[in-house]
Amino acid sequence: MTLTLQDIQTYRAFAEQLAEAAATAIAPYFRTQMDVEDKGRALFDPVTLGDKAAERAMRDLLAQHYPEHGILGEEEDRYVGSSPLTWVLDPIDGTRAFITGLPLWGTLIALNDGQYPRIGVMNQPYTRERFVGTPEGAWLNGEPLKVRPCASLAQAKITCTTPQMFDTPQLALFNSVAEKARLVRFGGDCYAYCMLAAGHIDAVVEADLKPYDVQALMPIIEGAGGVMTTWDGGDAQNGGAIVACGDKRLHAEILALLQK
Repeated sequence: MTLTLQDIQTYRAFAEQLAEAAATAIAPYFRTQMDVEDKGRALFDPVTLGDKAAERAMRDLLAQHYPEHGILGEEEDRYVGSSPLTWVLDPIDGTRAFITGLPLWGTLIALNDGQYPRIGVMNQPYTRERFVGTPEGAWLNGEPLKVRPCASLAQAKITCTTPQMFDTPQLALFNSVAEKARLVRFGGDCYAYCMLAAGHIDAVVEADLKPYDVQALMPIIEGAGGVMTTWDGGDAQNGGAIVACGDKRLHAEILALLQK
């Protein structure tokens, strides 16, 4: 389905409504002694009442305004609508940061037109930062975002949420990248990708990601002039092992190491 410029503007405004609804639902929980459940996967995979309340608030708005649209969210079952348009929701990306009181989390909202995510929002209500990406560009609180040039790993600041996300072969490949970088930091979740779009980070190298972890971030990074792919250079929208870079030259260098 081809979205017109008017469609983009309309759905962008609605995505920001969803962000506001999620923020209101999350607010009572951040930096409180909340209950935390473990989803029971291989690693500790927490979920809170804030996650569940935020996704439910967004789904309720979608049911009210666009019941024909599909929904893919982290906390509830997938809803297949009659329209090719699908909203991809992660109510709190970075729940580990959330439950430890760190503001390195955000609500991720993407609109996929059936082929590709065209609109992306990362909302961090505690710091009052809203990152938005569309085919027209990317913005932080209305100000344009632009990645910075970085020609090589020797100059690069790179990040990863945690090395625990890699299996053994992937960790060896990540280390081959990290040892050549100027600086390596851990713990960023979705916030790191937005700092890349803002020109503060040069690359994010991660694995074991789901569609709702990445689809909102793709329009933000691409709208700011960056690139985001799988480790083999393919389409990132389905998640998996992902590399995002601000500079295409750096992206090519990192891909060459990850494909060895």
